[in-house]
Amino acid sequence: MSVSYVFAKLLKKLRGKAIKASSVHPTSKLESGSLMVDSTMGRHSFCGYDCSIVHCDVGSFTSISNRVSIGGVAHPMAFVSTSPAFLSHKDSIKTKFARHEYLPRLRTVIGNDVWIGEGALIKAGIVIGHGAVVGMGSVVTKDVAPYEVVAGNPARRIRMRFDDQVAGALLRLEWWNLPDAELRRMGMSFNDPQILLKQEGLL
Repeated sequence: MSVSYVFAKLLKKLRGKAIKASSVHPTSKLESGSLMVDSTMGRHSFCGYDCSIVHCDVGSFTSISNRVSIGGVAHPMAFVSTSPAFLSHKDSIKTKFARHEYLPRLRTVIGNDVWIGEGALIKAGIVIGHGAVVGMGSVVTKDVAPYEVVAGNPARRIRMRFDDQVAGALLRLEWWNLPDAELRRMGMSFNDPQILLKQEGLL
């Protein structure tokens, strides 16, 4: 491993992360360069480098790649101007020509066991169901069903991870809510959903 690689990695880590009015489970992690505001993250989840997560609830065992943007605030398209120079709340600019009230905070929900690929953009107010997969670079403007795989701009269904029977059984199992000790017992079968679900009496 070269000295230059170690130095560059160290610099990347030293940037730190910004977390405000949010709760991150002790077993979860946000990498440096990431921003989290008014959000929550469940256990054993992670967010990669340079992400933005605003007004969002992230479930457990969810994997968020680098440079993912989730949620945020809207601008008033029905007003004469979309600029915050005419709005009452504080923003990046100081000058105010009027102070109209406009600050909708749509809540975005990312379920458990979700995988979001690098560079994805998730519109505010979207619900991404348990076990769903969002392809890299996708622009998600509509809700994503549990165990649905979506990709593209705008994101569209590519396929389902499992058939309806298996997906339904996994949703009933809700394994992401089980204690760690129980997951260690079950974990050896996680490479085969059919075996796991038969062991648990759900198939």
